[in-house]
Amino acid sequence: MPNNSSAAVKAKRSRRRSRAPREDPARNELVSSSLQSAQQCLLQQDYGTAFVHFLLALNLVPALKDLARDSFRFTLLRWADELDTIGRIQELFDCYEQALELFPKDEVIVNSMGEHLFRMGFRDEAAAHFYKALKLKPDFPEAKENFYRVANWLVERWHFLMLNDHGRNRKYQLAIQRAVRDGCRTVLDIGTGTGILGMCAKKAGASEVYACELSKTMYELACEVASANGMADNIKILHKKSLEMEIPRDLPNRVSLVVTETVDAGLLGEGIVESLIHAWKHLLLPPPRSCQNAEDVPLSSPSQTGRVIPASATVFAMAVECQEIRRHHRLCVSAVGGLDLAAAGHIRSPVRCSGDADESSEPYTTERLSRLPGGFAALTEPCRVMNIDFNDPQELEGLCLREVARLRVPVIQDGDVDALAVWFQLHLDKENSISTGPDEDTCWEQAIYPVPSQYSVKRSDELLVEVSCRDAYLRVSCAGVTSSMDEAASAEVPSNPELELCSALAGLQTRQDLPSRSFTLECSEIALLNNTNYHECFRKAMAKLLSFFESRGSEVKEETFSSSSGPLYVLDVSEGFSVLSLISAQLGPVRAYSSVEKQQHQALLQLLARENGVHEDALEFWLSHVEDDSAVLQRPDSEKLWSAIVLDCVEICGLLRQNLMEKASLARCLLEEGGRIFPERIAIHGMLVESDTLLQESAVQGTEPTLGFNIAPFINQFTVPVHVFLDLSTLECTHLSDPAEMFILDLMDCNNNYTSRDVRVRVNTSGRVTAIPFWYHIYLDPDVCVSTFRPDSHWKQVAVILQHPLVVNTGDWVRLSVQFHKSSISVSAIREEEDEAVR
Repeated sequence: MPNNSSAAVKAKRSRRRSRAPREDPARNELVSSSLQSAQQCLLQQDYGTAFVHFLLALNLVPALKDLARDSFRFTLLRWADELDTIGRIQELFDCYEQALELFPKDEVIVNSMGEHLFRMGFRDEAAAHFYKALKLKPDFPEAKENFYRVANWLVERWHFLMLNDHGRNRKYQLAIQRAVRDGCRTVLDIGTGTGILGMCAKKAGASEVYACELSKTMYELACEVASANGMADNIKILHKKSLEMEIPRDLPNRVSLVVTETVDAGLLGEGIVESLIHAWKHLLLPPPRSCQNAEDVPLSSPSQTGRVIPASATVFAMAVECQEIRRHHRLCVSAVGGLDLAAAGHIRSPVRCSGDADESSEPYTTERLSRLPGGFAALTEPCRVMNIDFNDPQELEGLCLREVARLRVPVIQDGDVDALAVWFQLHLDKENSISTGPDEDTCWEQAIYPVPSQYSVKRSDELLVEVSCRDAYLRVSCAGVTSSMDEAASAEVPSNPELELCSALAGLQTRQDLPSRSFTLECSEIALLNNTNYHECFRKAMAKLLSFFESRGSEVKEETFSSSSGPLYVLDVSEGFSVLSLISAQLGPVRAYSSVEKQQHQALLQLLARENGVHEDALEFWLSHVEDDSAVLQRPDSEKLWSAIVLDCVEICGLLRQNLMEKASLARCLLEEGGRIFPERIAIHGMLVESDTLLQESAVQGTEPTLGFNIAPFINQFTVPVHVFLDLSTLECTHLSDPAEMFILDLMDCNNNYTSRDVRVRVNTSGRVTAIPFWYHIYLDPDVCVSTFRPDSHWKQVAVILQHPLVVNTGDWVRLSVQFHKSSISVSAIREEEDEAVR
């Protein structure tokens, strides 16, 4: 003890005698020289060298970090962008790691690294960085916008709907309880999501519960949920695909029950067949009366058998006529904006499962039939097209080997077949089932199989439907139509096999009349091409601009007006496929530049140009003139400026495109005198609504729908306040106000813009304001306007969801505070007599 005390005293005395380190002139000179060199390199835009100098100086003298923070940030972000552009990815992330060693709590650096990760496809890692940046600075708008953007990828919106579907959750719970009571004591939950089914099994009395989840985000979420519900030690959750699981590495023994809901609107699209085949072979006890497909497993007694929930499924299909489906998958117009589209041949969507479909095709898309604008007409009764027994391993293994089934489905109403709508009934056990049909109050959408060409049918015709499971996808297609008149005529003549074959071929509507040439466009691009109002408005506005230049050219001498001596230059930088460049070129002496990239799209534009009399020199593809996409906005040549630049301002989902105002600012600098940006102005309109549907789709509403389990606080971390791809015309909601103009963006005059605006809206119906849907009036010029809220619009609408509903009465005034930041709109609402805003 005395020795220890003496040592302590000596230590204290030594600390008292310690002095500040002596100044090191050489080090100080090196630091000063490095900072000066860094600043000089910044002036020369040599960001890589500047970054190295900053690193050296700040590592030598950390006390300078606060002083040099802003310059260091600027240098890092510019250098990272350069490294990203030239593909030096490892070096890019090395720079960020070095920066974070110096500034581990700098929200700007953390957020910027997340942006690079997201662009490269590392969504989980990007989300972690955005979330960390928000923790460091909760009001950091860039990080908030980025996190909301990535949250849609990490936790898809259907998770909220499914967890809010109490009926679905309760039926799964009852089926699991019955199975555990019947002796299934060991359980594996495949694709656990938030872990609700595994927790149901444990609560029902299962002795061992395992769960697996491929998504890192959902895996971590499930672990948090299990811990919050006191089951962290009772459920083993694995971050992997079930196909990668083995015994005894991942499970000590085979389980007696597999529960899963790895089914999509088309039943098989999430790989349930493959995962269950693997489970029966490697993870699950054999089914009753059979173990042929369970490798190295001896015949078990009845108490040692396995089962799957859901037990089986029945698939139904129905032919529908629907204008909304048609205009997204088939060209419905013969001309747009003065362009004859006949030469386009057969334009088709990538959604098809016919024999000519390639690997890039999807066999179906999904829609909620009850919410389709304009509705739909059922042309046939629902027919059963397939049964699948998930508890029969042999049937599952033979599913993809089945021959194509051909069904004859009676037509009950005259019309044009636009698609086959498919849904299913999921039989969890003998007593509990879930239907995803269009008439059910369910969280499910229906699978839509578009018909690539028009089939006109009459009552009492028969539709020929083919069904298969090629590539483990359910494929349902229309093979043709047989007419009852042909069958009646054939009954009056003697039997003749050759004559019957000819008659059948004559009565069978096929696709032989299709043009031999075909082009594939995205569904949104086809809907855009079908939007005649938009193209006609653009043609009208562009014609007015060309008339202006022509009239001005006639008033001045040729030597003072350069445009009069040559064509006008028009640049279309629309996203995806666009014919606006051709419309411009057709109107007069114009050199039109299109930014379409795909060779197929360029070939289609060239074909349309030839057939519409546009000279080949009048159309060029601009990206072949620039080094990379980032330089798409630049002068047409060193001596020319653009007469018009077409910007694609609104995404199909209803959001403004990122960096819109920055692009508009650059575009203004590239216009000749009198030149225009299309559009020149965007007015944002919105209204107050009450909609429980939007609440259900945006966040889990308490513990009642989730069977009392505490899930909402964890998954609601990924709630996004802006709901996209909204069809306001069919949304189940109550309109509490008339539409009001909320915000204006002037793309031609930056002096007219602002970052925030307060708008007073009068309530005309009492209720709860739960959301503020909004849309755009796009002004191509002062007199020509296109609304994104039209029945023929290819754009959808958007809604801001209020975190806390606002109770209002008729006659109240609500003040909306609208904020605009980097192309992102946020809205808060408050009753005028209240002091505290409700978001």
